[in-house]
Amino acid sequence: MGSFFDGIIRSIGSFYNDGSNILWWIYRILAILGIYKTFYLIIGTFFTRIFKETNNKHKYAIVIAARNEEKVIGNLLDSINKQDYPKELITTFVVCDNCTDNTKEVAKRHGAICYERFDNIHKTKGFALKYLFECIERDYKINSFEGYFVFDADNLLESDYLTRMNESFDSGEKIITSYRNSKNIDENWIASSYAIHWLRSIRTAHRARSILRLATNIQGTGFLFANELVKDGWKYTSLTEDRAFTADAVKEGYRISYNDKAMFYDEQPVNLKIALRQRLRWSKGHLQAFVETGPGLFLNIFLGKIGRKNKTKKDTNFFLKLIESIRHRFASFDVLMLMLPNSLIYFILWFFFSCFLYSNHAYIVGINGVNAFQGGTILGSVMRSLFNINFYVEPGTISLVLGFVITIWLRIFYLIGRYIENMWMAIYIFFVEHKRLKRIKFRKKILYTLTWPLFDIIGKYTMYVALFKKVEWKQIPHESKITIDDLKGSGNHA
Repeated sequence: MGSFFDGIIRSIGSFYNDGSNILWWIYRILAILGIYKTFYLIIGTFFTRIFKETNNKHKYAIVIAARNEEKVIGNLLDSINKQDYPKELITTFVVCDNCTDNTKEVAKRHGAICYERFDNIHKTKGFALKYLFECIERDYKINSFEGYFVFDADNLLESDYLTRMNESFDSGEKIITSYRNSKNIDENWIASSYAIHWLRSIRTAHRARSILRLATNIQGTGFLFANELVKDGWKYTSLTEDRAFTADAVKEGYRISYNDKAMFYDEQPVNLKIALRQRLRWSKGHLQAFVETGPGLFLNIFLGKIGRKNKTKKDTNFFLKLIESIRHRFASFDVLMLMLPNSLIYFILWFFFSCFLYSNHAYIVGINGVNAFQGGTILGSVMRSLFNINFYVEPGTISLVLGFVITIWLRIFYLIGRYIENMWMAIYIFFVEHKRLKRIKFRKKILYTLTWPLFDIIGKYTMYVALFKKVEWKQIPHESKITIDDLKGSGNHA
């Protein structure tokens, strides 16, 4: 190889040892910053916040953004009409967003107040909600309702859903999310992976954060918030309006609670193409939300509450103010960690330090005893005990090329090991949530356990694509004819 390129490669390769030390510290810092999530899982396994029953009934509006949802919206509205909550305290609004079917007619027939919106440029759900809240302010006034529920057209509510959520609201909580079950968890491996994902969020995040009075994350639908959060209208119009709403609320000092007894259902995608399209949108929205809200959350960690100020008697007590400050700062840190594009960060670190620098380093010193199955997984330990395969290559161009190839192989092998280890989450969910899930045949549970880790793998690679690809909002079709009455007889839950 020419002396010019030889010099460049040697210069790059000479940084490998220092780079390895830097990488070691970065990994340790990231691990330490995320260790608290282990305690979330432990808490979420055994505990959740319980809200007291109340006779104090609040007045709510339900808002639904629907695009060509004539097949499912009637069933949602039926489940709302069957609530055990006083009917005079519930008003349901539907924004028929660029609909070309009979969504409006079906919604009106089932008692909803409907508005139509036609805008082929601003297509996200956030823009539809923005328009709907403008209509509510114009015709009814935002403060006519104490709180607002947000649902998707494919949702179904248990008959006591509003009653349970009212208990949380009456306790003083301003933002509450709820238990997300699935209509079609047993339909195929794609639907099951989504269903397990939502249940994982409950056990690894929502329950613990609610107990600790922190802020859990809103996930698109099935949540309630006080009217003060939209006193100036709905302003979250990105590809993932739920992430932006979560981050902004925490930045302004709100906590976000969770009610485990308030259960609703939604329909999961069953088509791989549609699922990939949705995951790509989530990934793009994740990146956008991090850029838009990350700096504010970061400042909150160090500067404290820079948004909403709670003017209550509690603020006069120094120790209560101190506890609230600590709570808010940690909640800001917690949500910032949620917003962090971890898969992208880890990929960049791996490619630069472990792949690029190492292959240049191998050009200088060669490859000396690199085990073909090294890596910190159980699979790696087993394979190393069975096979002792090591690579030895003299310094030079061949080591440069093989160093790159070996690093990629070790990455693939590590991911295979992690894939196998991640199956435990599906087993855990099927065990702890079995009373509330639809009955699933044992052979299907085995299949869904084997395929579940694909959910996170798809999320990683759509994140890489989203970094470079322009993504537009597209409708996820819903066609399930399942009603809330059908679900009452299909599961293990009461």
